[in-house]
Amino acid sequence: MRDIRDFLKKKSEVLSRILAQAKAPLKDASAVNATRFALLERLKALGLPIECGSGGLTKFKRTTRALPKAHWLDACCVGKSTPEHLEIAGVIPLLITANGHGCRQMRLVDKFGFPRGKPKQGKRVKGFQTGDMVKAVVTSGVNTGVYVGRVAVRANGSFNLTTKVGKTVQGIAHRYCTTLHHCDGYSYGQENPSAPPK
Repeated sequence: MRDIRDFLKKKSEVLSRILAQAKAPLKDASAVNATRFALLERLKALGLPIECGSGGLTKFKRTTRALPKAHWLDACCVGKSTPEHLEIAGVIPLLITANGHGCRQMRLVDKFGFPRGKPKQGKRVKGFQTGDMVKAVVTSGVNTGVYVGRVAVRANGSFNLTTKVGKTVQGIAHRYCTTLHHCDGYSYGQENPSAPPK
Protein backbone atom coordinates (compact mmCIF):
# COMPACT_ATOMS: atom_id res chain seq x y z
CA MET A 1 0.00 0.00 0.00
CA ARG A 2 1.43 3.37 -1.04
CA ASP A 3 0.87 6.75 0.56
CA ILE A 4 -1.19 9.05 -1.65
CA ARG A 5 1.57 11.68 -1.51
CA ASP A 6 3.97 9.22 -3.13
CA PHE A 7 1.38 8.01 -5.61
CA LEU A 8 0.54 11.54 -6.82
CA LYS A 9 3.87 13.28 -6.32
CA LYS A 10 3.99 14.18 -10.05
CA LYS A 11 0.44 15.53 -9.99
CA SER A 12 0.57 18.21 -7.33
CA GLU A 13 -2.72 19.86 -8.37
CA VAL A 14 -4.67 16.61 -8.10
CA LEU A 15 -3.02 15.79 -4.78
CA SER A 16 -3.82 19.17 -3.25
CA ARG A 17 -7.44 18.93 -4.41
CA ILE A 18 -7.87 15.45 -2.91
CA LEU A 19 -6.24 16.40 0.39
CA ALA A 20 -8.41 19.51 0.66
CA GLN A 21 -11.53 17.44 0.03
CA ALA A 22 -10.45 14.84 2.59
CA LYS A 23 -10.10 17.54 5.26
CA ALA A 24 -13.47 19.13 4.48
CA PRO A 25 -16.01 18.70 7.30
CA LEU A 26 -18.97 16.39 6.76
CA LYS A 27 -21.46 18.54 8.67
CA ASP A 28 -23.56 19.22 5.55
CA ALA A 29 -23.87 15.52 4.73
CA SER A 30 -24.69 14.80 8.38
CA ALA A 31 -27.44 17.42 8.36
CA VAL A 32 -28.97 15.96 5.19
CA ASN A 33 -28.91 12.40 6.60
CA ALA A 34 -30.39 13.50 9.93
CA THR A 35 -33.16 15.38 8.15
CA ARG A 36 -33.87 12.41 5.88
CA PHE A 37 -34.27 9.95 8.76
CA ALA A 38 -36.34 12.41 10.80
CA LEU A 39 -38.66 12.90 7.81
CA LEU A 40 -38.98 9.13 7.36
CA GLU A 41 -39.97 8.66 11.00
CA ARG A 42 -42.56 11.44 10.81
CA LEU A 43 -44.10 9.92 7.69
CA LYS A 44 -44.21 6.47 9.28
CA ALA A 45 -46.10 7.98 12.21
CA LEU A 46 -48.92 8.90 9.80
CA GLY A 47 -49.63 5.21 9.23
CA LEU A 48 -49.04 5.37 5.49
CA PRO A 49 -47.40 2.47 3.61
CA ILE A 50 -43.87 3.83 3.29
CA GLU A 51 -40.62 2.18 2.31
CA CYS A 52 -37.17 3.41 1.35
CA GLY A 53 -34.04 1.92 -0.14
CA SER A 54 -30.44 2.64 -0.98
CA GLY A 55 -29.07 3.99 -4.25
CA GLY A 56 -27.37 0.64 -4.85
CA LEU A 57 -30.68 -1.23 -4.53
CA THR A 58 -32.35 1.20 -6.91
CA LYS A 59 -29.61 0.73 -9.52
CA PHE A 60 -29.75 -3.06 -9.10
CA LYS A 61 -33.50 -3.15 -9.69
CA ARG A 62 -33.24 -0.83 -12.70
CA THR A 63 -30.39 -2.87 -14.23
CA THR A 64 -32.02 -6.29 -13.72
CA ARG A 65 -35.18 -4.99 -15.40
CA ALA A 66 -33.18 -3.55 -18.33
CA LEU A 67 -34.64 -0.08 -17.79
CA PRO A 68 -32.92 3.06 -19.12
CA LYS A 69 -31.42 5.58 -16.71
CA ALA A 70 -34.04 8.24 -15.93
CA HIS A 71 -35.18 9.92 -12.73
CA TRP A 72 -38.78 8.82 -13.10
CA LEU A 73 -37.73 5.18 -13.62
CA ASP A 74 -35.42 5.38 -10.61
CA ALA A 75 -38.42 6.47 -8.57
CA CYS A 76 -40.23 3.31 -9.74
CA CYS A 77 -37.31 1.14 -8.57
CA VAL A 78 -36.97 2.48 -5.02
CA GLY A 79 -37.65 -0.06 -2.28
CA LYS A 80 -38.25 -3.80 -2.18
CA SER A 81 -41.81 -3.74 -3.51
CA THR A 82 -40.83 -2.99 -7.13
CA PRO A 83 -42.59 -5.55 -9.35
CA GLU A 84 -40.53 -7.81 -11.62
CA HIS A 85 -42.05 -6.18 -14.71
CA LEU A 86 -42.92 -2.49 -15.00
CA GLU A 87 -45.49 -1.43 -17.59
CA ILE A 88 -43.95 1.78 -18.96
CA ALA A 89 -45.24 1.61 -22.51
CA GLY A 90 -47.05 4.84 -23.37
CA VAL A 91 -45.99 6.60 -20.16
CA ILE A 92 -44.77 10.14 -20.92
CA PRO A 93 -43.48 11.92 -17.80
CA LEU A 94 -44.22 15.60 -17.24
CA LEU A 95 -41.03 17.64 -16.86
CA ILE A 96 -41.29 20.70 -14.62
CA THR A 97 -38.49 23.27 -14.43
CA ALA A 98 -38.38 26.15 -11.94
CA ASN A 99 -37.67 29.40 -13.81
CA GLY A 100 -38.48 31.94 -11.11
CA HIS A 101 -40.54 35.09 -11.50
CA GLY A 102 -37.95 37.36 -13.04
CA CYS A 103 -35.18 39.52 -11.64
CA ARG A 104 -35.55 41.99 -8.76
CA GLN A 105 -32.78 44.19 -10.14
CA MET A 106 -34.37 47.55 -10.88
CA ARG A 107 -31.72 48.71 -13.33
CA LEU A 108 -28.93 47.19 -15.41
CA VAL A 109 -25.34 48.22 -14.71
CA ASP A 110 -22.18 48.43 -16.78
CA LYS A 111 -18.92 46.57 -16.03
CA PHE A 112 -17.95 49.27 -13.51
CA GLY A 113 -21.23 48.98 -11.59
CA PHE A 114 -22.75 52.25 -12.78
CA PRO A 115 -26.42 52.25 -13.86
CA ARG A 116 -27.14 52.13 -17.57
CA GLY A 117 -30.34 52.25 -19.57
CA LYS A 118 -33.72 53.04 -18.11
CA PRO A 119 -35.15 51.79 -14.80
CA LYS A 120 -37.21 48.61 -14.94
CA GLN A 121 -40.77 49.22 -16.09
CA GLY A 122 -43.92 47.46 -14.91
CA LYS A 123 -44.10 43.71 -15.36
CA ARG A 124 -47.36 43.73 -17.30
CA VAL A 125 -47.69 45.24 -20.74
CA LYS A 126 -51.04 45.20 -22.58
CA GLY A 127 -52.18 42.41 -20.21
CA PHE A 128 -49.14 40.19 -20.87
CA GLN A 129 -46.17 39.36 -18.65
CA THR A 130 -42.77 37.97 -19.55
CA GLY A 131 -42.95 34.18 -19.23
CA ASP A 132 -46.61 33.84 -20.29
CA MET A 133 -47.36 31.09 -22.80
CA VAL A 134 -49.09 32.66 -25.77
CA LYS A 135 -50.35 31.80 -29.22
CA ALA A 136 -49.59 34.45 -31.83
CA VAL A 137 -51.48 34.43 -35.12
CA VAL A 138 -49.62 37.02 -37.19
CA THR A 139 -51.61 37.95 -40.30
CA SER A 140 -49.26 40.45 -41.91
CA GLY A 141 -45.63 41.54 -42.02
CA VAL A 142 -42.34 39.63 -42.13
CA ASN A 143 -43.39 37.31 -39.26
CA THR A 144 -46.63 36.12 -40.86
CA GLY A 145 -47.57 32.73 -39.38
CA VAL A 146 -48.74 30.98 -36.22
CA TYR A 147 -46.40 30.73 -33.23
CA VAL A 148 -46.76 29.18 -29.78
CA GLY A 149 -44.26 29.84 -27.02
CA ARG A 150 -43.09 32.03 -24.16
CA VAL A 151 -43.34 35.75 -24.56
CA ALA A 152 -40.91 38.47 -23.50
CA VAL A 153 -42.85 41.72 -23.21
CA ARG A 154 -41.64 45.15 -24.28
CA ALA A 155 -43.06 48.49 -23.14
CA ASN A 156 -43.89 49.48 -26.73
CA GLY A 157 -46.17 46.44 -27.16
CA SER A 158 -43.86 44.68 -29.63
CA PHE A 159 -42.98 41.34 -28.05
CA ASN A 160 -40.42 38.60 -28.57
CA LEU A 161 -41.68 35.02 -28.60
CA THR A 162 -39.53 31.91 -28.02
CA THR A 163 -41.00 28.70 -29.40
CA LYS A 164 -40.62 25.19 -27.96
CA VAL A 165 -37.74 24.41 -30.32
CA GLY A 166 -35.83 27.46 -29.08
CA LYS A 167 -36.47 29.75 -32.05
CA THR A 168 -37.00 33.41 -31.07
CA VAL A 169 -39.34 35.50 -33.20
CA GLN A 170 -38.91 39.22 -32.61
CA GLY A 171 -41.29 42.11 -33.08
CA ILE A 172 -44.69 40.44 -32.65
CA ALA A 173 -47.40 42.98 -31.89
CA HIS A 174 -49.48 42.34 -28.77
CA ARG A 175 -52.73 42.41 -30.75
CA TYR A 176 -51.78 39.10 -32.42
CA CYS A 177 -51.24 37.32 -29.07
CA THR A 178 -53.64 35.21 -27.02
CA THR A 179 -52.69 33.97 -23.54
CA LEU A 180 -52.60 30.19 -23.14
CA HIS A 181 -51.02 30.01 -19.67
CA HIS A 182 -50.04 32.77 -17.26
CA CYS A 183 -46.47 32.73 -15.96
CA ASP A 184 -46.30 30.82 -12.64
CA GLY A 185 -42.52 30.54 -12.32
CA TYR A 186 -42.30 27.10 -13.95
CA SER A 187 -41.94 25.67 -17.43
CA TYR A 188 -43.55 22.41 -18.46
CA GLY A 189 -42.59 19.83 -21.03
CA GLN A 190 -42.79 16.14 -21.83
CA GLU A 191 -40.03 13.57 -21.89
CA ASN A 192 -40.15 10.85 -24.51
CA PRO A 193 -38.97 7.75 -22.64
CA SER A 194 -36.88 5.10 -24.33
CA ALA A 195 -38.72 2.11 -25.75
CA PRO A 196 -39.60 -0.44 -23.06
CA PRO A 197 -37.56 -3.65 -22.98
CA LYS A 198 -38.97 -6.57 -24.94
